[in-house]
Amino acid sequence: MIVMKKILLFLFAVCFHSLTHSQDIFIKDYTKPAATEIWEPQPKIVTPGLNNAPPSDAIVLFNGKDTDSWIMSKDSSKCKWKQENNVLTAIVRSGNIKTKQLFGDCQLHLEFMIPADVNTTPVATNRGNSGIFLQERYEVQIFDSYKNETPLYANGITGSIYKQVIPLANAGSKPGDWNNYDIYYTAPKFRFNGTVETPAFVTVVHNNVLVLNHFEIQGSSEYIGTPHYELHDKGAIELQEHGSGVSFRNVWIREL
Repeated sequence: MIVMKKILLFLFAVCFHSLTHSQDIFIKDYTKPAATEIWEPQPKIVTPGLNNAPPSDAIVLFNGKDTDSWIMSKDSSKCKWKQENNVLTAIVRSGNIKTKQLFGDCQLHLEFMIPADVNTTPVATNRGNSGIFLQERYEVQIFDSYKNETPLYANGITGSIYKQVIPLANAGSKPGDWNNYDIYYTAPKFRFNGTVETPAFVTVVHNNVLVLNHFEIQGSSEYIGTPHYELHDKGAIELQEHGSGVSFRNVWIREL
C-alpha cells in the first residue's frame, strides 16, 4: 500500500509539473500573443504565374501545343477538336471532350471565345452554346449572352449553373472576344448508403467579375426535369460541343 501511494504521488507530481511548466494547449495565458499563434503546419509554397501563366502547382490541361490531356467523351477515342494557333475549337457534331485525369475539389481556369459570326446562326439555342461540366455532371454554362442580345432564360446564360441559378451579373464579352473563367469547386460528399452528406459548392468569376458566390449545387444539370444527386467519385472535366464552334485556350487546374 505504501509503495502504491508513493507511485501515485509521483505520477501526480509529474502531471502537475507538466501542466504548470509547459505551454500545453489546455492551459494558456490568453493575455500573451503566443496563446493564439499556430506555427505548424506551414502552407506549401506556390509560385503565382506571371503574364497569365499558370501557378507552379497547376496541372496544365491545354497550353496550345497538344490535346494529350483530352479524349472524346462518347468513346474515349483521341480528341477530334481542332487545334490551331494555340487554340482548341469544338467541331460541330463531333461531341464533347473530357480530361483523361479525374478530379474532385479544384480551382479551374480557362479562357473561351464565342464565334464572331454567331449572329448568323439561325437557331438561337446554338449561339455560342457550350459549357464546362465539373465531374462530368454539373454544368457551368457558356452561351452568347452579350448584353442580353440573345433571348434566353436567365438561368441558362453564361455564368449560370445550367437551369439552377441566375448569375449575379452578366459579364460576357461580345462574340469574337476572349472571356475567362475562374471556377472554385467543392465536390459533394456521400454517405456509405449513397445519400448526400454535403452537397457540391461552386464559386465562379467571369471576366474578373464574381457571378456565383459559393452556390450550393442542387444536383446534376438536367435539360428536362429537376436536378438530383447520384453517388459518384472523382470525375473528368468535360467541355461541351453543342452545335457551336466555341474555342478554348489556357486551360489549367489545381487540385485542392
